[in-house]
Amino acid sequence: MAHFAKINDNNVVEQVVVVSNEVLLNNGAESEQKGIDFLKSINGQNTNWKQTSYNGNFRQNFAGVGGTYDPVNDAFILPKPYPSWILVNFEWKPPIDYPITFNQNSGTNSDGEQISDKYEWNEEIQNWQLKN
Repeated sequence: MAHFAKINDNNVVEQVVVVSNEVLLNNGAESEQKGIDFLKSINGQNTNWKQTSYNGNFRQNFAGVGGTYDPVNDAFILPKPYPSWILVNFEWKPPIDYPITFNQNSGTNSDGEQISDKYEWNEEIQNWQLKN
């Protein structure tokens, strides 16, 4: 199975679909163009499709609806989560790093709690705060 993103004229991802391997195979090798041709035959020749990698193995990120495609760098960029975040190497980063109160190898803090359960970004104060 392969995933393809439908991109509009403004390079915004409108849809992500799955195409079976049988459609993509060309003499035993996967062909992005065969997937594009198949999707255009169903959705119209004027549609624009790019293959996207679920694991981020190519085109930087897995395409997400509302995200964008950067044709210069041949990369997908996910939707910006907050107005204050900045794009660094095709990923959105907060203007202030996540609080370093955890063991980075395990993803837990010193009490063994998952870090994702501790803090959330507060755009109003432009900082991390403890979750309620």
